[in-house]
Amino acid sequence: MNLNHVVATYRGHTIPKFRFIERRDLWFAISGAVIVLSLIGLFFRGLNWSIDFEGGAQLQYTFTTAVSVQDVSGVLADNGHSDSEVQIANGDTIVIRTSTLTDDADGGDAMLQALAKQAGIPQADISQQDVGPTWGREISKKALTGLIAVLLAISLYISLRFEWKMAIGAMIALVHDLVITAGIYALTGRQVTPATVIAILTILGFSLYDTVVIYDKIKENTETSAMVARLGYDGTVNYSLNQVLMRSVNTSLVVLLPILSLLFFGGETLKDFAFAMFIGVTTGAYSSIFIAAPVLTIFKGREDRYRQMEARRLARGARGQLPKKTAAVVEDDGEMGEIVTVPAAASAAAATRATARTGGPSRPRPKSKRKPPAKRKRR
Repeated sequence: MNLNHVVATYRGHTIPKFRFIERRDLWFAISGAVIVLSLIGLFFRGLNWSIDFEGGAQLQYTFTTAVSVQDVSGVLADNGHSDSEVQIANGDTIVIRTSTLTDDADGGDAMLQALAKQAGIPQADISQQDVGPTWGREISKKALTGLIAVLLAISLYISLRFEWKMAIGAMIALVHDLVITAGIYALTGRQVTPATVIAILTILGFSLYDTVVIYDKIKENTETSAMVARLGYDGTVNYSLNQVLMRSVNTSLVVLLPILSLLFFGGETLKDFAFAMFIGVTTGAYSSIFIAAPVLTIFKGREDRYRQMEARRLARGARGQLPKKTAAVVEDDGEMGEIVTVPAAASAAAATRATARTGGPSRPRPKSKRKPPAKRKRR
């Protein structure tokens, strides 16, 4: 494959020929391994909930001596609060979210004194506010309720617009994306913040959008009986995936580029949002092609209609009706035998063997012995 062909394929001028459906067992094995790792992270490590969900303290103060996020995080780590969130707002205001500071036993006063000394301000200038877990729990409850409502509504829409088997495939791909995203958060130890919840809800929309686009192309092609009869249902789905592949890749890249800019250059809150979006969009683009479509072929392949069409297609292939070039095999008695589908080289060889069996090339027909009509004389 040369560079011009690759460019033409990327721009959509040429349809690629990747075998997605034929290798679906491989894609399922890869997804299964990643899901197992994600479940191990969720069950053994658990999610690192922020103070919005578990409660804690929020400290805020304005510094006179310039400090960085790393400097403040170092002081917090020295006092047993290494999991704290530190942000710099408006260029001179430090905002810290950490576990609850109850008394001197946990080093609360010592930590406040160290922070005040570092910032060049009195300890009294540090504002302290306790944050309860009620707000985070309320967000989680509403997010779960909204998630269930959205899944039901989308399943109903896909069932009415396409069919219920496509709705099941889309839901399986969606659960695949959510489990992997949550598992990566557990394995990496990143904090789950309200921004993470918002990002996960956003992931749902993108993943389903890509899946619906693919299903729409599959529905369009499978309604053509001639294509299904020639390629089979699996082959038609595979052809549909190749048709929309570059569209899915380009759409995902357009979404991922601004997310990457937020991930590298945004603040801490934006980075939490961008990290969840990056994982979700990547898994969503993968699952739409490698999970949703192959799952659909498994469901549809069990239908009697497509099983019968596949049996007829295989029977035609066994009878050799697919290629165009044929060769006539001459039997020993000189009669024309069955027309057999063979390549051009095999056709020449068959003709040579037939000549050898008959003892030589067939004789030309003798000329007719009939006399030509007499010419009339002119008067």
